[in-house]
Amino acid sequence: MSESYVIVGDGVAGSSAAETLREERPDADITVITDEGEALYNRILIKEFAKGKLPEAPISIHDEEWYAERDIDLRLNTLVVDIDVESDEIRTHEEEVFAYDSLLLAIGGTPQQLPVENADADGVHHFWTFQDARRIKESVEDADSGVIVGAGLLGIDFAAICGAQDVEAKYLMRGDSWWRYALSNEGAEIMHEAMRERGVEPVFDSGVDRFEVDEDGHVEAAIDPNGERYECDFAGVAIGLNFNTEIVEDTPVETDDGILVDEYMRTNVDNVFAAGDITEFNDLVLGDRAQNGAWGSAKEQGTIAARNMVEYGAEEFRWVSSYSITHFEFPFLSFGHPTLGDESVEATTGEGEWRRLALKDGRIVGGVLIGDLAPQSAYKQLMRERRYVGDQTDVLMEEGFSVDDLAQTSEP
Repeated sequence: MSESYVIVGDGVAGSSAAETLREERPDADITVITDEGEALYNRILIKEFAKGKLPEAPISIHDEEWYAERDIDLRLNTLVVDIDVESDEIRTHEEEVFAYDSLLLAIGGTPQQLPVENADADGVHHFWTFQDARRIKESVEDADSGVIVGAGLLGIDFAAICGAQDVEAKYLMRGDSWWRYALSNEGAEIMHEAMRERGVEPVFDSGVDRFEVDEDGHVEAAIDPNGERYECDFAGVAIGLNFNTEIVEDTPVETDDGILVDEYMRTNVDNVFAAGDITEFNDLVLGDRAQNGAWGSAKEQGTIAARNMVEYGAEEFRWVSSYSITHFEFPFLSFGHPTLGDESVEATTGEGEWRRLALKDGRIVGGVLIGDLAPQSAYKQLMRERRYVGDQTDVLMEEGFSVDDLAQTSEP
């Protein structure tokens, strides 16, 4: 009998796993199950669609025919409701049962809801799926004023969408700067000014205590914890993800914030693997457990998971992720884990050019580059090598830095 592989989730992690499995096992039975109504699309580009900058066509990556050509059984609009790791079976909402030899969970997360009054009102949006982007685009095109909540990488997408659609907006932030765990005030102010230039005003030490709605149930204002009222007929909320671990709650599969996997993407159950946002993985570059939802990381995890489903131990996951923001005239790149570490070093290297590195035990674990992205390859190389640089942080900040600029050193 041929081997049977079941993949739950058709994001880039699940789809890349399916493609790799078909390459590795031409005769295997491969099934991909997703609760979404469309096949793989580019999550990076859906924000450009919502901004009105791209039509739908280039955002879709695979159509149903792509799976059929590879003899991959794609099940859209299908929700997995039970996993039986003893019988090696999963069950869907329609009571259909799929048996597997190996199972991959690429099930991601669901946007967190604000725990405030009227958080589910018409005009209050979360941004995760292509369908979300369609609703956001339709809503923001009819809006006059907006409110944005969530001072992170997804929140700034809402800011860019409002700016591109000429919607004046207030960006309500709990702290004193945008993405304050990764940027100092100096670096964040570059981002603040770019928002202001697009009609989006940062409001610090704020947030949302409740939304007010009109007689039709549509949002009309956000009230912050200080009692300030901000009129809006569009609201974007991006405060993080709830990872979909409930699917394995009644199984032996171990979880914490996500599903725990090793460097081969395998869980504590021998024939159950996970990939993408949902994983809390053994990060060989960081030297600790980590989560990372970047597109490139999820794609690589799917590929590595598939190879190890075929032959466990075939290849380990070792990756330095990147996330870029392309909304402004200047480039912005974060890499690795810029919010972690036990120390940091930063510098302004030119007008509108700023960089910061996070270090742990004298090794780079992440960073942010604004304006000048040239040193990213050098920094990522040092991360992959886990090279000690704690005694040469001044050199790391020099304009035009390369790895060759570092002196040989011994770890203390």
